[in-house]
Amino acid sequence: MNVVVVESPAKAKTINKYLGSDYTVLASFGHVRDLPPKDGSVKPDEDFAMDWEVDSQSAKRVKAIADAVKESDRLILATDPDREGEAISWHLLEALTKRRVLKNVDVQRVAFNAITKPAILEAMRHPRAVDMELVNAYLARRALDYLVGFTLSPVLWRKLPGSRSAGRVQSVALRLICDRELEIEKFTAEEYWTVDADIRAGGDPFRAKLVSLNGKKLQKLSIKDRASANAAVDAINAADLSVTSVEAKPTKRNPPPPFTTSTLQQEAARKLGFSATRTMQTAQKLYEGVNIGGETVGLITYMRTDGVSMVSEAINQVRDVIADEHGALYVPPKPRFYSSKAKNAQEAHEAIRPTSFSRLPKTLNLDGDMARLYQLIWRRAVASQMESARFERTTIDITSSDQQTALRATGSVLQFDGFLTLYQEGRDDEEDEGEARLPKVEQGAAASAEKTYADQHFTQPPPRFTEASLVKRMEELGIGRPSTYASTLQVLRDREYVRMDKNRFHPEDKGRVVTAFLENFFARYVEYDFTAGLETQLDKVSAGDLDWKQLLRDFWTEFRSAVDEIGELRITNVLDALNEALAPHIFPATEDGSDPRLCPSCKEGTLSLRLGKFGAFLGCSNHPDCKFTRQMSPTEAQSVIEGDGKIAIDPDSGKPIIMKDGRFGIYLEMEVDGEDKPKRASIPKGWDPHALTEDKAIQLMSLPRLVGNHPDDGEPITAAIGRYGPYVHHGKTYANLQSVEDVFEIGLNRAVSAIADKIANPGRRGQAATALKELGEHEGKPVRIMSGRYGPYVKYEKINATLPKGTEPETVTLEQAMELVNAKAARGGKKKAPAKKKAPAKKKTTAKKTTKKAAD
Repeated sequence: MNVVVVESPAKAKTINKYLGSDYTVLASFGHVRDLPPKDGSVKPDEDFAMDWEVDSQSAKRVKAIADAVKESDRLILATDPDREGEAISWHLLEALTKRRVLKNVDVQRVAFNAITKPAILEAMRHPRAVDMELVNAYLARRALDYLVGFTLSPVLWRKLPGSRSAGRVQSVALRLICDRELEIEKFTAEEYWTVDADIRAGGDPFRAKLVSLNGKKLQKLSIKDRASANAAVDAINAADLSVTSVEAKPTKRNPPPPFTTSTLQQEAARKLGFSATRTMQTAQKLYEGVNIGGETVGLITYMRTDGVSMVSEAINQVRDVIADEHGALYVPPKPRFYSSKAKNAQEAHEAIRPTSFSRLPKTLNLDGDMARLYQLIWRRAVASQMESARFERTTIDITSSDQQTALRATGSVLQFDGFLTLYQEGRDDEEDEGEARLPKVEQGAAASAEKTYADQHFTQPPPRFTEASLVKRMEELGIGRPSTYASTLQVLRDREYVRMDKNRFHPEDKGRVVTAFLENFFARYVEYDFTAGLETQLDKVSAGDLDWKQLLRDFWTEFRSAVDEIGELRITNVLDALNEALAPHIFPATEDGSDPRLCPSCKEGTLSLRLGKFGAFLGCSNHPDCKFTRQMSPTEAQSVIEGDGKIAIDPDSGKPIIMKDGRFGIYLEMEVDGEDKPKRASIPKGWDPHALTEDKAIQLMSLPRLVGNHPDDGEPITAAIGRYGPYVHHGKTYANLQSVEDVFEIGLNRAVSAIADKIANPGRRGQAATALKELGEHEGKPVRIMSGRYGPYVKYEKINATLPKGTEPETVTLEQAMELVNAKAARGGKKKAPAKKKAPAKKKTTAKKTTKKAAD
């Protein structure tokens, strides 16, 4: 018997069918061991010894694999064909060695690039040993990430309360976003003008651009104001013009190479609007395969790759498909061969391509994201082997007789579309080249300007990063690995260091504070070149040219020293450095030229960063005499408040109601006699602070409002605004209201009715979960996708399994749903009833255990 271990259960089922009854294929469910998330798991003082831990669920899987290996004479490790896959195989070997089940067992490692029967059988014919050089590179990377995270994060917690974490790649990616924001804030727009003219030279008129004036070549910013533009227009109108040059030359545009991990993420973001995480999740499904003719077949090759090449068999197949679909003219005389230009690229694997080019997208019955991504991959890979697009580019120069004024028109004509008939690569922040088809003109022909145009422009700041442009920039700089970009960017969002607005990254204040801190006190470790240099060293480890522990020793010596130095730094030193580094953001220049750090409340103190439990904010140096505070980012609300401002007087207590700008937005505050803390009320969503009247402020501060006593039990019913919006409250029942205005207007009858409806329909926030999709039955029990408060989930019996982020409910199949259910159950979800039969009822100790399990 042969035991084969792969990573996912879906892959195990498919491969078992390919290999037949002599093989048992089991899934490891990814890594079976990991470093415990606590200090001391990597021991630099013990030559970087690492304590690995097998959690309870992984232990069950390792035991199942060990039990199977005991009955076999060959173990085949068939995890993914990359560094991570090699590490999983090594971890499994180590765990099985500890269980002493490998005696007299032939251990082999195989790797395949696609889940198709030919690819699997070919891999089985070429077994090898586990590549320890790849494993060592994994160990070095894992130790580096652990040491940086578990050494630097506590420093942040002590010096910057409210910070969440730092990471080797994560912090550098965050710096890219923050540096771009700083560029935008420092940017000063400059005015400039362009001058064009409609030129006629015997035929139809065409548009030409002024390129030379007074005998001097014009640059972008040469014409700075309207007066200069009008002078240029006058020069054109007064000039004796003629065509001095007509140049037409053929040009080619070659197709882009097939996708790598990075370019797939970039193009899916541009063309499909996918996040990197959504792209990789969908690609994983395409790689693991779909049912075609009763057999599960992988549709694309392995999706974590830096390579851009394709094997000769694939190239020959795609050339045949091009000829059949588009004709022989679209097949170049020779196949195209590509090599990667990316920094630190590893080209051990093929590019991402269809496993069979004959599976045209239109012939497959795929759902949602899978259909769209497969079509993108198929078209890109096919286009990469198509003929070039051919253009004729024409340039016409028009010059005055005194050579003082010159205009130029450029245009191009597509003569053969080539690969463009199928695919055109997307661009970030695309600019209009302004080229058009030009009429035929003769050199030496007289020309005249029929109409002139002077247009005002302003220079624009650099654009914020999209996911596509950020991934591209990280790859260009050699920061991290494309296979980890999706998780890295997700961490930045989860930590609330950044937010997405119109598909662009905007740094949050806490992200900017962390970046400024690291740039000032750990500059070396967030430098782009340093991070890329580490990746180069890791590549040397994987190539066997550098000892992985020597890499760690060199890194740790300097890093530990830098951490020790910062340990004695006082908070005041940190704040001084951050005030200076973040000045363009937190203290923008004022229109009247006054000191932007002058406290707007007391008019004497100086504003400075202060650190609180929830992060950084600005406060006055005259605290506690002056209690002015505001968020780091200047907002519109600041102009309303001009510091803390009295907006009303409470009629009952005579206390002032103050409007303040806090970390979570604008709110009202009022001192209460006999209370240590003031009473506060948030401004409801949708209410404009500019328009907040004295009566409205008093109403907000009076909440909760007594609506009346319930007619059944005499208990009070109150109305208020809470975390999830307006509501009425009676006893233990909370019923949501439709609008904030209802809080102040609802009468007793409506409130009693809302409470009764809530009791009758006690679903989440007043509504029971509804079924979004009926998937069918499993073992006679229904499987459904339900709508939940925190997103859609799969429901089967008593198990609720959340759909992965980015997964569209309508694309989920019954098989995928049951995988999620089984995974949830394996992680410690609800157990099925038959498990109760394991323990005899008479034994007291057993009875206790049984009771405990039932309670769990």
